[in-house]
Amino acid sequence: MNKQLTLLFSLLAVNFALSTFIKPYPLSWAVKLLPMLLLIGVSWQLLKDKTIAGKFFVAGLIFSACGDFILDYDRGNWFIFGLGAFFIAHLCYLVSLKPYIKNWRQVKCYIALVCYLIYGALMLTILANGLGELFIPVVAYMSILLLMALATIFSEKSNVWLVVGGISFVLSDSLIGFDKFYLPIDNVHFAIMVSYYFAQFALLKGFSQSFKRNP
Repeated sequence: MNKQLTLLFSLLAVNFALSTFIKPYPLSWAVKLLPMLLLIGVSWQLLKDKTIAGKFFVAGLIFSACGDFILDYDRGNWFIFGLGAFFIAHLCYLVSLKPYIKNWRQVKCYIALVCYLIYGALMLTILANGLGELFIPVVAYMSILLLMALATIFSEKSNVWLVVGGISFVLSDSLIGFDKFYLPIDNVHFAIMVSYYFAQFALLKGFSQSFKRNP
């Protein structure tokens, strides 16, 4: 993304993040989708000719946008469908990040694996009592989310932007889970959206850079 598009994305993302302080308002889902639609357009132009991996990455952004719409339009009744859309998005990201390094027995890989396993176990312990009938779907989603974050490290495409994008995605979804299933946090949606939009931007930037490094 060039500087102009990056600035436009930042303005659109910050605009919606700030609007969470005054929600609800009509067509908030449309305002929420604008930054993602921009990323989808940019990613299509950058990645449409970059083999099947690029197409899967674009699909990941599209399913993420579907999840954004679902969760904003009717989060109370459609939460499970939004979770499903993001589950598919992470599956697409996992495919797009292939191939994975064969010699994964490196210090950084061990550290990342242990850290994410500990973090996942800690979050599950905290949230478990509040999940109710959503226990299995949420655990499944947490698993695929952590796998995606690990994939940004274990992928042969791995770079700083991809790794930071994975971390930021985990942070954003952790805030959602903590707020919804454990303890409501005042104005947490601002932090959720800032970390979410940054995650998507970082993943796209990192994925694009991986092709420049290995055309």
